[in-house]
Amino acid sequence: MTRAKGNVDKNLSNVAADLEEAPVNSHHAQQLQQDHNDRRHQDALNHDHPASDKV
Repeated sequence: MTRAKGNVDKNLSNVAADLEEAPVNSHHAQQLQQDHNDRRHQDALNHDHPASDKV
């Protein structure tokens, strides 16, 4: 079992690491953008809507 490292939020540190990554060429930039879009889309799918929004 691993020990927690103080008050460091693993998800937040992963996001920060992703933001610091600089693309090396246009193809890599497109791949990074697609990863971002995929995460946003999955988040939208996982988002709970209030019962009044459902048809």
